[in-house]
This record gives sequence, structure tokens and C-alpha cells, in this order.
Amino acid sequence: MPVVRDLRVLLRLPNFRRLLTVRLLSQSADGVYQVALATYVVFSPERQTSPAAIASAMAVLLLPYSFVGPFAGVLLDRWQRRQVFLYGNLLRALLAGCTALLIIASVPDWLFYASALAVTAVNRFVLAGLSAALPRVVDPDRLVMANSVSPTAGTLAATAGGGLAFLVRVVASDSDAAVVLLGAVLYLCSALSSLRMGRELLGPDQDVVQPHLGAALASTARGLLDGLRHLGHRRAAALALAAMTMLRFCYGALTVMVLMLCRYAWSASESEGLALLGVALAVSGAGFFAAAVFSPWGIDRLGRFGWMVACTAAAAVLEPALALPFAAGPMLVAAFVLGLVTQGSKIATDTVVQTSVDDAFRGRIFSLYDVLFNVAFVGAAAVAALMLPPDGRSAPLVVMVAVIYATVAAALGRWSRTGRVL
Repeated sequence: MPVVRDLRVLLRLPNFRRLLTVRLLSQSADGVYQVALATYVVFSPERQTSPAAIASAMAVLLLPYSFVGPFAGVLLDRWQRRQVFLYGNLLRALLAGCTALLIIASVPDWLFYASALAVTAVNRFVLAGLSAALPRVVDPDRLVMANSVSPTAGTLAATAGGGLAFLVRVVASDSDAAVVLLGAVLYLCSALSSLRMGRELLGPDQDVVQPHLGAALASTARGLLDGLRHLGHRRAAALALAAMTMLRFCYGALTVMVLMLCRYAWSASESEGLALLGVALAVSGAGFFAAAVFSPWGIDRLGRFGWMVACTAAAAVLEPALALPFAAGPMLVAAFVLGLVTQGSKIATDTVVQTSVDDAFRGRIFSLYDVLFNVAFVGAAAVAALMLPPDGRSAPLVVMVAVIYATVAAALGRWSRTGRVL
């Protein structure tokens, strides 16, 4: 099979393997940490969770960074990416340890959210840097396959980390603090694994790196404008980012709905709801894996935007058919389908952005990419909070998401037919 052959070629590249190791450890820690936060905020027996509470938690954790994210991208394009992975993961290990202490101390919610926000903010640097560094360790002909393997493997690692967190929580007598400490250990391992790569290997090149923080901060505003202007001249990248933002909105709205269904409609207790959520995450992770297998084949035959059209059109048809019964079985099938669709579209989008923008701008463009993800997810949570009843069953929300999928598919299809994008 071509997929197996290309995967073998990628894994023979030592620097790709090393970068992949950093991603796997980092994102498995993310999965552990996110499950700890979800169980603490959503599934704690003493808390009465509502869609509005979930939306508020997402806003507190994601929106503050969204306002400064583009500025972080300017810094990312001036710092050596290997150093971002090293110090970023060391900092996250320290902050995660602090979060565990706050959980044990039962501090006010605002202090807990402040600690979690700090971990999330550093995470944006690391994830954007991983995507920006990928073209430095593979040749252009293998970039599509690398974009299939690397981010999807990271998502699977996050899913596996979430599963490990569920297991640790059971063994540790429902201790969220123990789970967070496990995440801290994994962040530390990711930091140490980055030392296997040369300091200058992942770029950016020395003529663009400004090692002094003062010089980087002084040029932040100008660099941000340059990045936006550069994206304005890369119509394919701008279109792909806009489409992916809408898909992220859909995924966010359905995520909140599934959280509420697991918490109230499908379970009689918090532990049972948490177990159902774990199954949903695992099934969605299987969809991400399927996307890694099928996306190179689909992109090769349909083109990058053609593959996105196929994914979004399939979601527009299957999402309402599977979700409207509001039954656990069909909804798990929907989780698989939407995992495949979302990750398949992201693989295509990542490749478009990486091949359409210059290396000196990749860091800030991928930081902007992350900001769009955050804003779309929080916006989706806010809309879901207005539309969802306490048990999570909302036919209007399901229909609205299907309409968005159909609209994105139609818009991308029109652009593909005109030949204005490839």
C-alpha cells in the first residue's frame, strides 16, 4: 500500500522521528491535562453543570490567549523552535504541578482557571511550533503524508493520554490532582526528548531569528501586520483557514452537546457519564486515525480542496441522520465520522498553509490558525449554551451544524470548479 510505504519512508528519517516523539509526549500530556480539567469542572459530584458553565470555562481558558495569540506568533518566528519545545514543556510541567496543588487546596475557581489558562497559553506556542517545524524535517513530496501522520498521531496520543487519565483517576480514587501530576511528568519527558535535536535544526533561519526579547517585542506590531499582509496575498491559505474555522465551530458545538448528553441524558451517575465520554473520545480518535490513512489517497485524487469538499459534504448528510435520534449508539458513529471529517480537512488545510506561506511567516500564521480555532470553539460553546436544554437534546443545533457543513462544502466546491484554488 502507498500509505504504508510512505509511512516507512517517514519513519526512516531520524529528525522526523524525533520531532514526532516530542509531539506524542506533549499531546499525550495535553490529553491527560484536559481530562483532568473536564472531570474537575463538568463531572465533579458537587457541581451542577450547565451548557453556560461549560461555555464560561472554555471562554476563561481560551479567549484571553486568543487576543494575544498573533503577537505570540511573531515571537515564535523569532525564537528557535527547538528551544520553544524545550522551555515551553518545562514551563508547562511546572504549571501543571501548581494546578495539582490548587486542586488539593480547594482554592477559589478563579485561581484554578488562572493556572489552567497559563498551561493552555504555552500550549499554543508548542502546537504552532510543531506544525511550523514539520517542513524542516521532511521533503516537500512527503509533506502531505507527514501532515497525515504527525498531527493525527498527536491527536491519537492525546486520546490515549485521556484514556490513561481515566485509568489513573480510577486507581487513585477519583483524584484529579493525581491525574494532573501525571500530565506534568509527560510534559517533562517531552521537554527532555527535544534535546535529541540540534538547536538550529527546526528554524527559523538565523537571519530571521532575533534572540533578544526586547528586539522581538519592539517589532511585534510590525511583524503581525506583515503576517496578515502575507496571508492576504496567499488566497488559498486564507480560504482553507476560513473553512477550517467553520468546521471547528461545528465540532465545538457538538462537543458541548455530547458533554451534556453524557452528563445527564445517557447516564444515571457522574462516573457512568464520564465512562461514556471516554468511549466517545476513543471513537472520535479512531476517526482521526482513519483520516490519516485515507487523506493522502483522497488528496492525491481530488486535490486538497476537493478532499475538503468531500469531507464536509459527507458531514452535512451524515451528521443530522446520526445525531437527531439523540441515542448513544448512533451518536458514537457520528463521533467517528466527524473525527474523520475534521481531521481529514485539517490535514488538507495544514498542507495548504505550509506550502503557500514562506518559512519566515509560518510561525505567526499557525499561531493565527490556533487563535481562529480557539475563537471558533468558544463561540460554538456560547451558541450551544443558548440553544441546548439541560439534558443536551437540541434538534435546532444539529440542523444548524448540518447547514454550516453544507455551506462550507458548497463554497469550497465553487472555488475548486473555477480553478482559482488547487
